[in-house]
Amino acid sequence: MSEKKGKEEKTKKGFGNLSRRDFLKDAGLVIGGTTVGSMAFTSGAQAQHKSEADKTSETLAQCSEDTITIELTVNGGKYRLRVEPNWSLRQLLRDETGLTSPKDWCGGVGACGSCTVIMNGRPVLSCLTLACECDGAVIETAEGIAKEKHPIIDSYIKWNAFQCGYCTPGFVTSAKALLDRNPDPTEADVRDALGGNLCRCGTYQQHPKAVLEAAQVLKGAKS
Repeated sequence: MSEKKGKEEKTKKGFGNLSRRDFLKDAGLVIGGTTVGSMAFTSGAQAQHKSEADKTSETLAQCSEDTITIELTVNGGKYRLRVEPNWSLRQLLRDETGLTSPKDWCGGVGACGSCTVIMNGRPVLSCLTLACECDGAVIETAEGIAKEKHPIIDSYIKWNAFQCGYCTPGFVTSAKALLDRNPDPTEADVRDALGGNLCRCGTYQQHPKAVLEAAQVLKGAKS
């Protein structure tokens, strides 16, 4: 991790005079209140919601610190990193681990899917995921998928499911997450799974073909 002089003494400021720490504390109160208000009236449901609320509160409290240390696994490699409360997972991956496949087409508002990575088996938007929430997480990026020679890579090449390539890592990670949980998807399943990924070049019709072929290759490898 690169040295950032004086970074630990700084308090990150948001819009106006509201600090990141104050914002997260306020958000914790709102989230906690919403959770309590929506609890079921059975004792079992109450206990479950209380546990989830406590976990959320602990995470927000942790993220309100100036900097924290987290440990996570990225593409099979172990990392122990100091992160600031306002860092996104996308920022952490690109700036601290050197993995540049998560892109930022929409400016960090979660609208394009180009920053998608797989976290604990599920596709997530890394631009909207706080790095401080990722302690203990297992992350996969397009680099890791290519390194393990997953058939989705060759299928995307064969079917020309990209042009400029900017959005491709997000599509690839979304597709791989789908195949992990559903090894025999229909075309409708593929279109649904990739529905949050945008392609400015308009290669949408090629993606289902590539993903369905990769599914067949995986089935053949397992048979």
